[in-house]
Amino acid sequence: MSKPHDLRPETVIRARGAGRNETGRFEAVQREAVADGWDMLEEAQLLRTEVRLERPRSVISYNRSPDLPFDRSVNPYRGCEHGCIYCFARPSHAYLNLSPGLDFETRLIARPGIDAVLAAEIGRKGYQVAPMALGTNTDPYQPCEAEHRIMRSVLQVLHDWNHPTAITTKGTLIERDLDLLAPMAAKGLVRVGLSVTTLDAGLARRLEPRCPAPARRLAAIRRLADAGVPVRVMVAPVIPGLTDHELEPILTAAAGAGAQAASWIMLRLPREVSPLVQDWLATHAPDRAAKVMARIRELHGGKDYAADWGRRMRGEGLWSDLIAQRFSKACARLGLTVPQPPLRCDLFARPPAPGDQLALF
Repeated sequence: MSKPHDLRPETVIRARGAGRNETGRFEAVQREAVADGWDMLEEAQLLRTEVRLERPRSVISYNRSPDLPFDRSVNPYRGCEHGCIYCFARPSHAYLNLSPGLDFETRLIARPGIDAVLAAEIGRKGYQVAPMALGTNTDPYQPCEAEHRIMRSVLQVLHDWNHPTAITTKGTLIERDLDLLAPMAAKGLVRVGLSVTTLDAGLARRLEPRCPAPARRLAAIRRLADAGVPVRVMVAPVIPGLTDHELEPILTAAAGAGAQAASWIMLRLPREVSPLVQDWLATHAPDRAAKVMARIRELHGGKDYAADWGRRMRGEGLWSDLIAQRFSKACARLGLTVPQPPLRCDLFARPPAPGDQLALF
């Protein structure tokens, strides 16, 4: 992997998705590290993950997108160490004056105390309960969650309030929280979407360098399903010309592991994601790069990405229709089309506080 233009020459990059770290689009000054002939020879230094803390004042983000099956979400972290090169959330790091490239996967923001703020927000008079989505921007079960346990604290609040919850992740650390998830699932309060992009462990290692291996994710689907937690396999993103041929094998493997439902999303290349992915293709799949980008542009009217509602998730035209037909037929064959009941909202209630008078009935 070539050295990013704004990292010092002695910096060693290992198991990262991005190959560049250009300054965010809102910055007035571009920075570039150059050797001026006066630098002392430095020892190699591994680029490590840095986690900063943010004390949130509000935590629930609301949206009105017709493309999304939820209207509210909570994100315990900003940035994601999984380092998926294709992550559509990378451009959000520019709002923090950080790069959507390597900064996105190495300079993370954890939000301790988010559980107390969440409890206050859902406890306000007039709050109208609806499913809360977790993992919509960055993964709540990324590696740093093992230490910070912020997702665990959020889930505890939702569990205690009987709040309907939908989780999206690639992280197998979710198995740690089965003691909360299983009782919520028994009440019809939780569902999990677990993303599997490819079954090729080598390709996954390059695409998603710090994610659990595909086989490990399938094992997590099995553990969740065995515990009674409804699991949807997310074939996301489908990368035309690179992973699209794996659509049926992924669905077959996930159904065999206990997934009850499935969904798919086409590769999206908003803003800085497009040059990052094109760099990745040139490095890791040079024989496929032109084909992948040609397919993507066919899906979006000749552009790398079109953000129009109703089309941005899957594009349009021949290739989108073909994937949709293959997906529909595979799901029908595998029994992944059984409708799931909506998450329950009628159980939502403030948990009893210490000293409260308990009800007799």
